Amino acid sequence: MDLLDQARAVRPGEELPLDRISAFLTDAGIPLSGTPELTQFPDGASNLTYLLKYPDGELILRRPPFGHKAKSAHDMVREAKLMQALHPVYQYVPKVLAICEDSNVADCDFYVMERIHGIIPRKNLPKGLTLSEEQTRTLCLNVIDKLIELHQIDYQAAGLQNLGKGAGYVQRQVSGWAERSAQAKTDNSADFSEVVAWLQQHQPAQDAATCLIHNDFRFDNVVLNPDNPLEVIGVLDWEMATLGDPLMDLGNTLAYWAQSDDDPIFLSMRRQPTHLPGMLSRTEVMAYYTEKMGFEISNSDFYVIFGLFRLAIIIQQIYYRYHHGQTKNPQFAGFVTITNYLQQRCLALINNHSQGK
Repeated sequence: MDLLDQARAVRPGEELPLDRISAFLTDAGIPLSGTPELTQFPDGASNLTYLLKYPDGELILRRPPFGHKAKSAHDMVREAKLMQALHPVYQYVPKVLAICEDSNVADCDFYVMERIHGIIPRKNLPKGLTLSEEQTRTLCLNVIDKLIELHQIDYQAAGLQNLGKGAGYVQRQVSGWAERSAQAKTDNSADFSEVVAWLQQHQPAQDAATCLIHNDFRFDNVVLNPDNPLEVIGVLDWEMATLGDPLMDLGNTLAYWAQSDDDPIFLSMRRQPTHLPGMLSRTEVMAYYTEKMGFEISNSDFYVIFGLFRLAIIIQQIYYRYHHGQTKNPQFAGFVTITNYLQQRCLALINNHSQGK
C-alpha cells in the first residue's frame, strides 16, 4: 500500500502556465525534459503547493494564493532564501532549486524545490501504517527533537541574523496578536479582552532566548521516511519562520496538540495524530523540551495559553473575511464557533492557573 503523500487534480482556477514555467526552469539550468504533469497537494490553507512530474524527475512548486496582493504575508522569495541559507545546517529543509521573481512567468513570485518522498502524518496516520505504543512514543520524541535541533542552530553562522528583530519577541507577539484580535472581532465572536489582559500581566520580563523558530511546527509539516516511519527526513512550510523566543514556538506547537483525554470538541479539531497511545501529553512535551534545552520556567501556562489565543485569532481572521463577504467558502461559516470555543478553553486554563492547578 502506498503511504506517501499524494497530489491530486489541480483545483479549478488554480492552474499554472506550464509552458512559461518550464521555459523558466530550463533557463535556470534544471536538467529536465518534456512537458510535466501538473497536480496539486490538497492540504495547506496558505501558500499553494504543486507537483511537477517530468518524465525524468519531480519538482515541487510553491506560490502564494491566487488574488493575494499583500506580498509581506506570502513572501515566497523570503521563504525560499531562508530555506537556501538553512539547508546546509538543517538537513531537513528541502533543497531550493530556483526562485522566480519575474511576474511575467506566473503572475507572481514562486520557487521550485526538490521533492522529499515520504509520509506526512496528518489527522491520522495513513491507512496501512500501524505503530505500537512504543513506536508511537519514539516517533513523538523524534519529531520534538527536530524542533529542539532547529532551536539550537547557530543562526548567525547560518547568515540569518537579519531574519527578524530578535529580542523583545514575546512582548511584540502579545501586543501584535491583541491588536489583530480587536481588528478581527465580529458581532457574534467571543471577547478576548480578559485573555489579552492575562497575557499582558503574565508575560515574562524577557525572552528565554533568541533563536530560529518555525512558527508552524506540527506533525503535518514533517516528512517521515517511508522505509522507517519513525525517522523524520523533512520539515516543510517555512513561510512564518523568524528569530524569536523558542518557548513561544513550542506554545504554538502545543496549541494543535490534542491528546486522548481532551474534550470531544478539541478532539474534533485535531489535525495530527497526537491522540494515539504512546504520544506524549502536552505537559510531558513541555517537560521533555525544557530539560533538553536547559530552560527553567516558572509559568509554562503562559506559552500554552498564548498558543491557543494565537490560534483562535488566526481562525477568527479567516471568519472575519467570510462574515464580511470577502470570501464565500462555506467551510468558513462555522469558524466563529471554533474561535468562541478556544476563548473558553483559554479562560479555563487561566482559571486553573489562578487556582494553582
